Amino acid sequence: MKKSCFEIRLREGDRNRLLNWIAAHRTPRQVVMRSRIILLASEGHKDKQIASELGVNRHTCRLWRERFLGEGPSSLWEIARGRGRKPTYGPEQVKRILDATLQTTPQAQTHWSTRTMGRSQGISHTTINRIWQIHNIKPHLTKTYKVSRDAKFTEKLTDVVGLYLNLPDNAVVLCVDEKSQIQALDRTQPVLPLKKGDAVPCRMTTSATVPLASLLLSMLLRGKLPASATQGIVTRSS
Repeated sequence: MKKSCFEIRLREGDRNRLLNWIAAHRTPRQVVMRSRIILLASEGHKDKQIASELGVNRHTCRLWRERFLGEGPSSLWEIARGRGRKPTYGPEQVKRILDATLQTTPQAQTHWSTRTMGRSQGISHTTINRIWQIHNIKPHLTKTYKVSRDAKFTEKLTDVVGLYLNLPDNAVVLCVDEKSQIQALDRTQPVLPLKKGDAVPCRMTTSATVPLASLLLSMLLRGKLPASATQGIVTRSS
């Protein structure tokens, strides 16, 4: 009587679906095994016979008989709750790590690393790295920008770029800088907060000596430079 309670009678559509899952190359191995159990059970085979043929425990066959009858073919793809390794950290700890990363900086340093944050939070640096990757946080990257407030910035930019794109005949452009290999990183405003998926944004002031020298030379060649400034250019470039 108990066995008849778990008798499976497949409809043609369900049978074709199970056969397609078994034939498909991308179907997980567990789903293929469960589909074969249901097909054999629908043909009247007992649990012991199915277990012997497929190399599984008979209780496994009985389990999937019950689940298939109660939930249908889609239940064969489900994974029971409680399987797999449990996370060693909860949502509250993840939130605490994210808040510390986005809103604070370590002492005498510009940004957090996985190891310094791990020591601060008392967990491994690999866990910190995994949390940062999940939330797309990159504290080690910095993106700088500068917004000019000069009312004639567009005119100056056009003159400098145009000088390189359309150089006057018989002209030589000399760019002079005291330390051309060093940029002046004099930030005019504080560093902005770090955001998910983006680098740290901060303003910076770079040396404008090179484009300024080119602009002055262009004005000199076109005769638009005041005579009082000519002596200064010759002296600095000599």
